[in-house]
This record gives sequence, structure tokens and C-alpha cells, in this order.
Amino acid sequence: MIFLRLFFEFAKVGLFAVGGGLATIPFLQDMGARTGWFTDVDLTTMIAVSESTPGPMGVNMATYVGFETAGPVGAVLATLGLITPSIIIIMVIAGFLQKFRQSRTVDAVFRGLRPASTALIASAGLSVALSVLFTLQGVESCVFTVHWPAAILALAVFLCMQSKQLKKLHPVVFIAIAAVIGAVFQF
Repeated sequence: MIFLRLFFEFAKVGLFAVGGGLATIPFLQDMGARTGWFTDVDLTTMIAVSESTPGPMGVNMATYVGFETAGPVGAVLATLGLITPSIIIIMVIAGFLQKFRQSRTVDAVFRGLRPASTALIASAGLSVALSVLFTLQGVESCVFTVHWPAAILALAVFLCMQSKQLKKLHPVVFIAIAAVIGAVFQF
């Protein structure tokens, strides 16, 4: 039963998360809350690891959750669940797109998907930033505390990215620096 649930939960994410890996985050937050497979803190860790490892972020996260939930078979089924809707949709669209590509309706649909995808990615970025920078102390009191090391690191990264010289560096350099800082300060 867990195998089918993994497949279908990730199939729903794959079907509705238009825009790539970051667009899956709101759906994964909902999934974690409903299923209990992972917490928001776990999700933040999965995002960091998935962004740092090769491959699409959504696929990496599906594989990880599937593995943690139901072992290697769960990893395969969660990953297949995530990619199956895309494969089916791409095959259907490819067949029709050549015929209807010049259609104003099809063009309007694609233009309409862009802001929806942007909104999903912006929502994901904001929720991750808030969960990293702030900690909720009590649900009843709604008191937030600032996670100062993360806030200082975010400010330092922002200031460094203003430098034209640093913008020329390869992204792997930034990943390595972030890994060292994370290991040293145990964020």
C-alpha cells in the first residue's frame, strides 16, 4: 500500500508542479504535512542537498523521500511517480503541438503558464528563506526568533554577489564554500 501511495503522491506533484524543481516545493510542503513522511526542516535539508547534487531537484527529492519511506523500491516508485505525468504530457503535447503551434489559444496557454510557474517558484523561495532565517518559538504565542548565523550568511552572500569579480566564478566554487561554512558552523 505504501508503494502505491508513494507513486500517486509524487505523481500529483509531477502533474501540477509546472516550472521545475523549485515549483515542487509548495506541493512537497503539503505532502509532508499530510503524510508525515518529512517535516519542514527535513524539506529544507532535502532542498539544500538536492540543489548541490547532480540531477533535477524534484527527482532527487522524490528519490530521497521514497528511499527514506520505503527503501530502494520506494525510491524507484516515488521517482517514477514524479516523472510519469511529465512523460505522458510531453508525448501528448508533442503529437499536437506541431499542428496547433500557430494557434493563438495554445500561445495564450503557454503565456498563462509562465506567471503561474513564476509564482510557484517565488512562493517556494520565500518559504525556504523564512524557514531558514526565522524559527517559530510557540504556536500559541506566534513569536519568531531570528536565526542570526543564517541571516549574517545571507547578508554576506548578498553583498558578495554585488561584486563583478565574484559573479565570474563558477557555481561549484560557491557550492564548495557553502559546504565548508555549513560544516564549520553546523547550521
